[in-house]
Amino acid sequence: MASHLVNMTPAHLLMWQRVREYAVPLSMIETATARRAVGDWAGACAAARIDIDFDLHAVRDRHGTEFVTRLRADLRRLAPDLLRWHMPRIAPDGRIRPGLTISLSRYDPSGTMPLQLVVRTPPAWADAGQRMSLALWEEHGGGAPRHHPHPRPARRFRLDLHRHLWDSSRCGELAWRCGADAAPVPAPPDRPHPLAWLNGPVRPDSSNLNDHSWASARWAAEAELLLEAEGRPRGAFTVRLGARDRRVLELVAPDDSHVPTFRPLREVLPPQVVAALPVLPEASARILPDLALLRAGLVAADRLHPLVAEALSASGAEPAPDPEPQPGDPHRVECRGEIHRIALRDGVLTAIDHDAAQLRREELLVALGGPALPCLRAIDAVHRDPQALPAVRERLGHGDVSGALAVVEGLLGPGAVLRDGPLREALESAAARRLDHGFFRSGLRPVHPAATRPERRSRARLRTGPARAN
Repeated sequence: MASHLVNMTPAHLLMWQRVREYAVPLSMIETATARRAVGDWAGACAAARIDIDFDLHAVRDRHGTEFVTRLRADLRRLAPDLLRWHMPRIAPDGRIRPGLTISLSRYDPSGTMPLQLVVRTPPAWADAGQRMSLALWEEHGGGAPRHHPHPRPARRFRLDLHRHLWDSSRCGELAWRCGADAAPVPAPPDRPHPLAWLNGPVRPDSSNLNDHSWASARWAAEAELLLEAEGRPRGAFTVRLGARDRRVLELVAPDDSHVPTFRPLREVLPPQVVAALPVLPEASARILPDLALLRAGLVAADRLHPLVAEALSASGAEPAPDPEPQPGDPHRVECRGEIHRIALRDGVLTAIDHDAAQLRREELLVALGGPALPCLRAIDAVHRDPQALPAVRERLGHGDVSGALAVVEGLLGPGAVLRDGPLREALESAAARRLDHGFFRSGLRPVHPAATRPERRSRARLRTGPARAN
């Protein structure tokens, strides 16, 4: 029955289930929350693995005290762990979408030098550790990092219109902004694509064809906020349904006293006009993953971020099933016709039903090419390819090195010496890839070496300038 339910669950929900389990560990949430509670916004960002790319003293000298006061107020309200929780992610691993610049807050949009507080993600080749960075973006000024692939804020991924996804003082808006108060509409397997009613052929990506994750019931209200922020009370906007499918919709209302709705635009616009229209952000276009997980029974409310769980407490979702019991310590192995125990002793996984002298003799026999005891074979297998390796890899992939090491220590003991095998390879690979992130942050390696052919590297150096180690 369990495998049948898994097969019926959409792949994107299974991805988000793993993301919610591993991407933002409870230890990060607790540490970041404690530091934010005492006003230490920089410490909260450090706990959530977010670097700060500006200095408030330099910002005050350049833009004045009034702007710094507004900026500092936003930084104190920022919940960096909540921001990481809601960052856009990519399939199939659920890692943070690389190479993005996302606007969190806009300042003085009508001034001569509009500023934005943005969060940036590194390119895919430098995303080890899943670190992010906070920066200021000057629309008409300089200071953009030359080594970042997309330093300009993305229009499709923006959170300045969704402060409830990162601002701790606005989390109460989450329920109505994501439509949690509305009853979900069941989607049978043979139901056509939920946007098939739009005029013209719908050709979304194959991965999105039947996921029914579009929040079209909220599009009109979200489009009204989008157009208002752009200084347009009504008009056209676009929704990206797939890599090659962008639909032009129109926000309309009989008069100001009626709730606006949207419809496909009747006239055909030139491509350059369509490209200039406001884009409905991805956070508005799709159903909130946490709400979908709750309704599908794939996660319990107490497994969500505390601020999210509090806002969605009245969503009426079914509780998730209890996790399957995991084998604990001691392990049991059939050895020479008896059931022996393998347990942690003095910080090392040990065959406790064999005395030390016998174990030394058996290890010497193995070194000479003889067969090993079943207990020793079981210990060796756990060191090389443990049953917890998928959990270790998931944590390493999301940058939770301390969580991965805690799993290893809990299984093998803190005094274990790793042997050659998948576990050691996973830990060594994670450590090596963190060097790439350091090179990217320092600007010493603007692009991945494999992405530049030898004949093009000289031109790349001319564009980026000489590397400096300061």
